[in-house]
Amino acid sequence: MRTTLERSFARRGDTVVSCADGQRALDRWHASQPDVVLLDLSLPGRDGLSVLEQARTEGLSTPVLIITARGTVGDRVLGLNTGADDYLAKPFDLDELEARVRALARRGLPPADTSARYGCLRIDLEQGAVYCRETTFELPPRETALLRALMHKPGHAVAKERLFELVFAGEHDVQVEAIEVVAYRLRKRLAATDVQLVTLRGLGYLLKSSA
Repeated sequence: MRTTLERSFARRGDTVVSCADGQRALDRWHASQPDVVLLDLSLPGRDGLSVLEQARTEGLSTPVLIITARGTVGDRVLGLNTGADDYLAKPFDLDELEARVRALARRGLPPADTSARYGCLRIDLEQGAVYCRETTFELPPRETALLRALMHKPGHAVAKERLFELVFAGEHDVQVEAIEVVAYRLRKRLAATDVQLVTLRGLGYLLKSSA
């Protein structure tokens, strides 16, 4: 089964580390810091529950899915109480196993950052609010849109045409040169911060921080 699962996940593009005994599994867990651990309870040398208990004692917080032939309610409760995140009894469907592994991998990801930051500036990407050193930094909508576009690639030039598409999306009666007016206004507003809007002739605009 170990070989079958290893091949199955490898075909799906995952990097797989497999171990045939409990102690080696614990050692590899420490060394590789996996995204998800599939743990069989019936391991030679050191059983799965012992491995899990030791891992949790040592602070290893990787999500764990137990796969085992021990499918009674008591076994599931014991595994979950020892520190497992999910439990799948044999025999099981490979597609269900993969779905559960994906769910555990997502659970182990750090929360997505909903802010863009550069120098003293921060944009709340969900609300659109701009802050300078955590104080509200008032900007009109078009200047905010331009700043947001540039903060996706701070320190790198963004073409004027691309910025125009982002700032004046859907406004077909506006000329590309209008982005220069927005850039001029934004540059003046940024003078009170540690961030500068720099024009690179023939390339576009970029943000530069003096911090």
